Amino acid sequence: MFENHAVWLTSKRSALQLGPAPYTRPASNENVVRNRAVAINPLDWLLQSVGDIIYPWLHYPLILGSDVAGEVVETGAAVTRFKVGDRVLGHAVGSDKDRNASSEGGFQRFTVLLEHMASPIPGNMPFEHAAVLPLGLSTAASALFQRDMLALEHPAYPAHPAKKANKTVLVWGGSTSVGCNAIQLAAAAGYKVIATASHNNREYLQELGASAVFDYRGKSAIADIVRAMKGQELAGALAIGDGAAGARGSGTHPGRSRSRPRRPASRTPSARPPSAAASPGSRSGARAPGRSSRSRWSGPRRRSDARLLALRGIAGGDQRIERPCSVAFCAGPAAGLRTIHPGRNIEMHPAFRLRHEAVEKKRRRDRARKTVAR
Repeated sequence: MFENHAVWLTSKRSALQLGPAPYTRPASNENVVRNRAVAINPLDWLLQSVGDIIYPWLHYPLILGSDVAGEVVETGAAVTRFKVGDRVLGHAVGSDKDRNASSEGGFQRFTVLLEHMASPIPGNMPFEHAAVLPLGLSTAASALFQRDMLALEHPAYPAHPAKKANKTVLVWGGSTSVGCNAIQLAAAAGYKVIATASHNNREYLQELGASAVFDYRGKSAIADIVRAMKGQELAGALAIGDGAAGARGSGTHPGRSRSRPRRPASRTPSARPPSAAASPGSRSGARAPGRSSRSRWSGPRRRSDARLLALRGIAGGDQRIERPCSVAFCAGPAAGLRTIHPGRNIEMHPAFRLRHEAVEKKRRRDRARKTVAR
């Protein structure tokens, strides 16, 4: 039998500890993978710091970690897609409410993976490259294809892009890890993709499949995107990054009544949206080169304001795009997803509000301690 070791979170908000862990044999629909590389996500430090609040079902001690890559060492009786020795990547779901098992955490030598949450990787792909895909890819796929999200058509092989040549997907935050995956998935499904990113990442996103990339910091970014969308059907929009989970306001498509007076259709980037909540502060990917966490638009005081303003207009609000669409907001894999459908008020999901309040409470406590120390 294999000897296993893991990084344990022994109790709520404690330091991580390295120690032995039991080797768990797979159930009929599971594989055991010897990890060669693992990736760290914002979710991991959030579970360590406020996991008892945002994931109250967790049992301690537990093993964190979602992204793994390695070799299959044992397969369940019903597994047909893998055999011992296969190189795979996997999304470890040990912290999910319906799993809640340390044997399925990523930060250990041997991880149990559900068969459908693993994928073969090419022989020429390093494990370190493969390990960064699972959670970002899962989050992007959930936003684009789940029925209660954007509900887009799935990618097909061979692809039939001509069927959806006039349908466009907007990815706001295209250079994040979730954004990079979303661009490739939407393009593979046959949609035209428009994305936002800094100028430094324009060529990279075009290589991934974006037909046009707009600098989100540009004064005319919103107007440029609206202009690029003229005559096209917007299949959906996905917003990723700081402020996405905290954005609030009212989104209504033309023809639906509002509870407040309609703002002028000539809204410009210098106008602020009705309201926007503070960002919980998580990121879903590495910061783009040259990007500052304090970068600001010249108009809205927060980037979340600018994102919300743009998506309201582009999704069929005040900018009068021909067909309204749904907008999926994602503050990163740590926060999950939420969808805004045209004609409905945009409110923070209770899970986001709980997480946001927990993080803000911790920040206030830390500030108070620093003040006392002074």
